[in-house]
Amino acid sequence: MTRLELKVNGKAISADVEPRTHLADFLREERLLTGTNIGCEQGVCGACTVMIDGAPMRSCIVYAVACSGAEVRSIEDFDDDQVMVQLRAAFSAEHALQCGYCTPGMLATARDIVLRIPDADEARIRHELSGNLCRCTGYVGLVKAIARVLEQRRETLPA
Repeated sequence: MTRLELKVNGKAISADVEPRTHLADFLREERLLTGTNIGCEQGVCGACTVMIDGAPMRSCIVYAVACSGAEVRSIEDFDDDQVMVQLRAAFSAEHALQCGYCTPGMLATARDIVLRIPDADEARIRHELSGNLCRCTGYVGLVKAIARVLEQRRETLPA
């Protein structure tokens, strides 16, 4: 066992974990944060995307012990986040939700796009989403939802 100390959703966590434990498993099994979904377990599908020190990362291929000292945010930590509020409303309005399995990872990635690339066009949004797989929506609604939030944010910026 290895001692792990990190922040998860703003709370200091100290735990003993097997060195081979992936962050996704730690979040789901030890912290009971089941919003982080596990799909491919190879870092390809993006369903397990969480924020690690402010950047989106695939938690299924990151060892929990590698996150010692880091700040991890799972989907459960974004209830009051204004960008996430806008994204959830846009996902609903643009029919970007179907089965919902990819949604937590898509929202984490979408939030990163909105904050990091405020002038992203459709092509750039599609490029940035390329690491998140969705078998249901065909991406049209997802791209429209992100574009909607980007446009809303541009409209509210002071001139």
